Amino acid sequence: MTADQPRRARSRATSARAVLEAIATRTEAARRLEAGSSEAVLRSIVEATVTLFQANAASIALFDPPTNRLVFRVAAGEQGSGVLGLSIATDQGLAGYVFSTGQAIAISDVANDARFGRAFAARTGYIPTSIVAVPLVDEEGTIGVLQVLDKRDSNAFSLRDVELAAVFARQAAIAISASRVERDTATLLVEVARRLTDGSGTGADALVAAAGAELARGDGTGLWGLVDAVARLRRADPAQMALVADLVGVLADHAERTGRARRRGRPGRGPARGAASPSDDE
Repeated sequence: MTADQPRRARSRATSARAVLEAIATRTEAARRLEAGSSEAVLRSIVEATVTLFQANAASIALFDPPTNRLVFRVAAGEQGSGVLGLSIATDQGLAGYVFSTGQAIAISDVANDARFGRAFAARTGYIPTSIVAVPLVDEEGTIGVLQVLDKRDSNAFSLRDVELAAVFARQAAIAISASRVERDTATLLVEVARRLTDGSGTGADALVAAAGAELARGDGTGLWGLVDAVARLRRADPAQMALVADLVGVLADHAERTGRARRRGRPGRGPARGAASPSDDE
């Protein structure tokens, strides 16, 4: 061991702790800012699906890696609530078939389809006659399944119905990907900590460097700069924090009013007038 090795190890540990603290701060901020938001979006998607198809039910099942099962997270429609919270193996039922193969299906008589899991359907309290099911796919692969059950004005789903369901599935996948920051940063925290504490530190430097670069890059909206600034206020006294909360509240109210005005096609009032661009609403 050279004389510089202990110093380099201490420096690496200090840098790692700083990055881990920053990641943890942002993870908690993301959790609080986005708590329930992705589930609300998914719920709105299945509700819109039910309305468009005039269906008895629609649901989204998401892959849960720890259990290797599909868990039904959201549902809508008169017959949809019974499936919430239930899970199914990734190789069972029509949902499992769609997930494992990545292929969309439309079936007009599920009772005569060998892939149909009648016992599971019975647990939900509703046994459908027809179904369309499409995979939710992102850059990492298939992450879930969207199912639509029984159109009220037709005995079967058409190819056009499959295409429309796929559109809703893509929107659901986008919403899920957008909420992945918490899961990914938590995984990074665990991996860096493991590599630093196993005595070797193998690969830890690269992970810390990558995390630092990601933190520095931000998201292009300025939000994380604000989060970082607020994080530095943790040692401020209550009166100062109350002032910050009031100022942020005023800014948030103004942003909401400006956003509503833009959506109605009118420019907002105040400093933001004329500053909006088409990308601001995206």
